[in-house]
Amino acid sequence: MSTMQQTDVVIIGAGPSGSSAAALLRKKGYQVTMIEKQYFPRFSIGESLLPQCMVFLEEAGLLETVNAHAEEYAFQFKNGAAFLRGEQRSFYDFRQKFSDGPGTTWQVRRAQFDHLLAQQAEKMGTDIRFGHEVTAVNIELEHPILDVNDEQGEHYQIQVKFLLDASGFGRVLPKLLDLESPSNFPVRRAVFTHIQDGILDQPDFDREKILITVHAKDHRAWYWLIPFADGRCSFGVVAEQDFFDKYGFEHTQDIDLEQLFKRILADDESLSRLLKNAQFDTTVRTLVGYSANVKYLAGRNFALLGNAGEFLDPVFSSGVTIALKSSSLAVPLVDQVLKGESVDWMEQYEQPLRRGIKVFRAYVEAWYSGEFQDVVFSQRQDEKIRGMVSSLLAGYAWDDTNPIHKNAKQRLNTLAEYCREAESLEEKSRETK
Repeated sequence: MSTMQQTDVVIIGAGPSGSSAAALLRKKGYQVTMIEKQYFPRFSIGESLLPQCMVFLEEAGLLETVNAHAEEYAFQFKNGAAFLRGEQRSFYDFRQKFSDGPGTTWQVRRAQFDHLLAQQAEKMGTDIRFGHEVTAVNIELEHPILDVNDEQGEHYQIQVKFLLDASGFGRVLPKLLDLESPSNFPVRRAVFTHIQDGILDQPDFDREKILITVHAKDHRAWYWLIPFADGRCSFGVVAEQDFFDKYGFEHTQDIDLEQLFKRILADDESLSRLLKNAQFDTTVRTLVGYSANVKYLAGRNFALLGNAGEFLDPVFSSGVTIALKSSSLAVPLVDQVLKGESVDWMEQYEQPLRRGIKVFRAYVEAWYSGEFQDVVFSQRQDEKIRGMVSSLLAGYAWDDTNPIHKNAKQRLNTLAEYCREAESLEEKSRETK
């Protein structure tokens, strides 16, 4: 016979959104139980944080512990993003941005970073249960009941006043409650690993910036290179499946991912030169069809946080930022619910969260269609516009005062056209000299 437990809030998942939500709830004095299927530390991608994250980490009381362990875990100071397309180079310094707030952050190994946040949430009084799995949930009751299996496979139930799903790509509640909705993004695949990068005295490479490289033969494909402070990098490539098929992927399970990755790398001369001494010493992994959406993000007694609700694309490292923003928005509303006050989750949570996601989405779509690439690599960009773009790349997608956020898609198209015309005039001017 299973036992019945009770708590104020259960959080499914101990990633950044779960730990930050737990920390915020503990600061308000609520009893919090966090249920995590895996054991930490565990490997995860998404290593490049954005400066906007620092605001949310500080709010939750988690920033101090991250900063304190940065040297121990070789977290890399980050102040911007660099871009490479053939011989074209560009960079944005996040300290030179339109929006107020921090202009620097860290590039982190997510295994250690996520574990640090979870440990700090635990020190603040969160009951964390690693190796436990939620198998069913009844949210029709005034107080939801979860079915859980513990580390030994023993079953128990837990009744909660409110339920938060921070399970990331596990998407526990969307699956159990049939909330999943198809993403309108094309299905893309990421192939990735950690490497000993071997980059020594390269004048064009800045370890304090993520490097995003457009593939030389297919501008829909791109590489990420995220340096850590100890000479290692997170390295990955993202593209649609037809791109990988050209390299012999063809959906087979027997493909040697490391050799595939090296063949793709060899097709970019500049990046190959940068990584000529790299050592592939970690298992190469792949993830496909990661973009996701749901029918709605919250109900009467539950809410979805971070990637459990929606994930766009890794190109601008928005995942952790959206996750932390969702916790920052949700916890004050959970507080109201637990105090017996009414909450309009659509108006007060979903719409504000999706407002920033919509801005990120416009730039992600424009990256793959080429408009934003043309903006990024333009050498004729007004400094004020650069500051506005830098704010977006730094994660400040909810800054309504940024002029390029309003009607982002339309304004981005206009900006791309301006940059193209300026480049064309510059080229004609050179030809006539």
